[in-house]
Amino acid sequence: MCQNLIRWRLKYENILWSHLLANYTTSLVYHQLLMTMSRLVRRLPGRIPTFRVAHSLSLSALRHYATATNIDGKQMAKDIRLELHDEIKQIQAKKPHFQPKLIIIQVGERPDSSAYVRMKLKAAREAQIDCELRKFSEDMAEDHLLEELDILNDDPSVHGILVQLPLPKHINETRITDSVITAKDVDGFGPLNVGELSKRGGNPAFVPCTPKGVMEMLDRSGIELRGKNAVVIGRSDIVGTPVASLLKGADATVTVCHRYTENLPAIVKNADVVVAAIGAPNFVKGEWLKPGAVVVDVGINYVKDETKKSGQRLVGDVDFDSAKEVASFITPVPGGVGPMTVAMLVNNVVTAAKRQSLEQQKMQVKPLPLKLRTPVPSDDAISRAQIPKNVKTVAKEAGLTEHEFEPYGAYKGKVSLTTLDRLKDRKDGKYVLVAGITPTPLGEGKSTTTVGLVQAMCAHLGKLAFANVRQPSMGPTFGIKGGAAGGGYAQVIPMDEFNMHLTGDIHAISAATNLLAAAIDTRMFHESSQKDAALYKRLVPSVKGKRQFIPSQLQRLEKLGINKTNPNDLTDEEISKFVRLDIDPETITWKRVVDCNDRLLRGITVGEGPSEKGRTRETGFDISVASECMAILALSNSLADMRRRLGNMVVASSREGLPVTCDDIGAGGALTALMKDAIKPNLMQTLEGTPVFVHAGPFANISIGASSVLADKIALKLAGTKTKGDEPGYVVTEAGFDFTMGGERFFNIKCRDSGLVPDAVVIVATVRALKLHGGGPEVKPGAQLAPEYQNENVDLVTAGAKNLGKQIENARSFGVPVVVAINQFATDTPAEIEAIRTAALKAGAAEAIVSNHWEKGGEGAIDLAKGVVKVCSQTDNVEKNPNFKFLYDIDTSAEEKLNTIAKEMYGAKGIELSPLARKKIDTYTAQGFGNLPICIAKTQYSLSHDPALKGVPKDFVVPIRDVRASVGAGYLYALAADIMTIPGLPTRPGYMNVEVDSKGQIEGLF
Repeated sequence: MCQNLIRWRLKYENILWSHLLANYTTSLVYHQLLMTMSRLVRRLPGRIPTFRVAHSLSLSALRHYATATNIDGKQMAKDIRLELHDEIKQIQAKKPHFQPKLIIIQVGERPDSSAYVRMKLKAAREAQIDCELRKFSEDMAEDHLLEELDILNDDPSVHGILVQLPLPKHINETRITDSVITAKDVDGFGPLNVGELSKRGGNPAFVPCTPKGVMEMLDRSGIELRGKNAVVIGRSDIVGTPVASLLKGADATVTVCHRYTENLPAIVKNADVVVAAIGAPNFVKGEWLKPGAVVVDVGINYVKDETKKSGQRLVGDVDFDSAKEVASFITPVPGGVGPMTVAMLVNNVVTAAKRQSLEQQKMQVKPLPLKLRTPVPSDDAISRAQIPKNVKTVAKEAGLTEHEFEPYGAYKGKVSLTTLDRLKDRKDGKYVLVAGITPTPLGEGKSTTTVGLVQAMCAHLGKLAFANVRQPSMGPTFGIKGGAAGGGYAQVIPMDEFNMHLTGDIHAISAATNLLAAAIDTRMFHESSQKDAALYKRLVPSVKGKRQFIPSQLQRLEKLGINKTNPNDLTDEEISKFVRLDIDPETITWKRVVDCNDRLLRGITVGEGPSEKGRTRETGFDISVASECMAILALSNSLADMRRRLGNMVVASSREGLPVTCDDIGAGGALTALMKDAIKPNLMQTLEGTPVFVHAGPFANISIGASSVLADKIALKLAGTKTKGDEPGYVVTEAGFDFTMGGERFFNIKCRDSGLVPDAVVIVATVRALKLHGGGPEVKPGAQLAPEYQNENVDLVTAGAKNLGKQIENARSFGVPVVVAINQFATDTPAEIEAIRTAALKAGAAEAIVSNHWEKGGEGAIDLAKGVVKVCSQTDNVEKNPNFKFLYDIDTSAEEKLNTIAKEMYGAKGIELSPLARKKIDTYTAQGFGNLPICIAKTQYSLSHDPALKGVPKDFVVPIRDVRASVGAGYLYALAADIMTIPGLPTRPGYMNVEVDSKGQIEGLF
């Protein structure tokens, strides 16, 4: 239709022009027709140059034959709102989550401010903009207002912020308007926008709304400004000065005047365009104007008018009645610039939303360059040679807002759980699990592969990718194993900060665990030394004459079946049941912890002090990461979930056989308080500057051996997509030990709790480990490798590849595709690598790819990254992998679950329960814990329980000597071997290599 109108106009333009001067009425009709066509043509992709010329000619002619034509700002504003409404709908058709949002801040209750705000709210909603008014009292403190603006500045869902002026006198308006960040300064009053507007060739993010409205009215009226003389009466920062800058930018010759300018009428007399913004009613008279001048009246003034109900009426700065007889075009008041000001505000908000959407699409991590050296230096030397980014930059590149990130120094920090709320509508990114084959005591490079793979994805393939790894314990760091930051040119940095303390999470867990241990012994002491009444008086004291139960005590009453909430209503029998936990010391499973390897703490006696009156008992220490508090940190889905789990931890049984929980003791809230910051995942970076989440580190022997659920969930949302068709990012995490142990627990326990499902599993294999499983000599840490491991031996590799085949089979049994990463060592030969590749593909792996990330960083893992991306693309069009399945039904008995794991994962004939293990299972089942998932603590050096059985052993039975409960964490674990939950130190521990130089640099970590 619009194209037909244009053709019609071009055909008949000359005919209309020939009659234009002959008939006044026709000229008005022609002008109205042009204005209507102008609105239509504006919706077309291209503009027709002759249209403006013809329109301009018609205006020149009209100057001599008619009173001024009103520039209908009200109609123009309506057209703009409709155009914006249509534009938003078009964008939302492609991007459903696109929703421009404006926040208006109003301090106080000024009637005029409230009226303006109502106009803005109405206009925004008509354009399909989400607009919210936040009103504050007149006495609001300036600093509190700045805090509110700081939060809004950081909120990505808010695209525009408008502070309604004027503000109360005690608030500095300039300080407030300047605090709105440029990207959201839709009023255009910020210093950067004002400064850019005022300089020649400047590029402001936003033009102030009233000046922008003035220019838009002139443009839509077809008024040519180039070469014209323009006079601006008024020099305010809000209107006069920016209008003058815009007119100069349109190549007009501009004179800025004010009410004290000498010979003002004479100056105005030479103006082709007059903009009045002086704030004085009827100031500019008609006789000042040049015939045919264009007049824009920005003034808003109230004058007395007894004919009006309010006793006053609104007028501009121009005497409208006299001016309209001289001007060619004039803006009325009201109905002129005012509605256009609001329309331009709406336009700026939409512009801000579009810019933010575009920036999010372009958002990319800027990698740090690597300076590769041969031979490869020590891990410590590589880490110290790289200059990391400031972690704030890492957080911003990862998509976190300033308020979602808490820096702990320059290179690490914590991420707020509120990130999940902000990103809740995003589809998760791709989820990749890295596991391994049954390892040698030297390790096969899972962490290194995890980091190298992410470096390749993010720094070399341009994809947003996160490595999610466990926080290492300082026990292994100063013991035999060393740190866990990866190695070579695939590391988390700075490695010293990574391996020691980090942000104090493990210390918080140690404090929480030891507090509960102290609470258990203290409760037993007081119960043994006090009568019921005295205990009750102290447990439920009277405060200011009032006694009341705390929340955990109310839960205990409910558990006991006592339906009373008033402490004074309990009977003596109920009081006795309430105060007496009656813990059986022989059943206490809770131990104190310390984050170092200290063999002498494995068995201790407590209560030896004379004040304990002979109340001794035998107990021991665990390493901090073996605490159930650590497992809970890893498996919690929220702060409230962590509080619930901590309270549910079973620490002992009563003499009647009832479970005694942390909340029975009343310590659940205190433990949560100690761990409330620990639940926030930590953010660091790789050697190539790509983001890494470091969070939780549960002991892999007796727990899931994986990083936290919350770190995975946050990373998956940051790597996620808003719109169908957007390219997803990747989250690569790892499981402890081989897939048979770590992978099985990851799926059956962690995925069951989180609801997350990986898109692919990467199994790390090495020539060295497969030679061991093929019959090679024993491998010992610190000892020289046998010749078989340093020279080509394809037969050993081929024989040992059966172990790899079993790991692939186990992973695929969960319905997830497998990629084998062949972690290359310098002594590997092409024939050995090809033997692995052939065996992996034969066993059902989707891809088997060599990776040399240890020596080359992300560059060495590019092929592996491409293979993982290819496999992950199989789930592009589904919410979750439809083929995924758990190994066992949660409602089967604990013994059935153990048999399923042993047979399906290990290849065993079954399990054999010791009398103690069977008794424990019966007890836990009776207590209501029999339906929890379960894992088996065994050696990591064999598919079986016996570390001497390499390869793929057959016909063995797994002996289960004990079963323990981590009820708060949500699983049982069976002991199939003597698992040391606090390791010892060797003759030459790792701590002997550690030194600090004169500059404070730590040396000797590995």
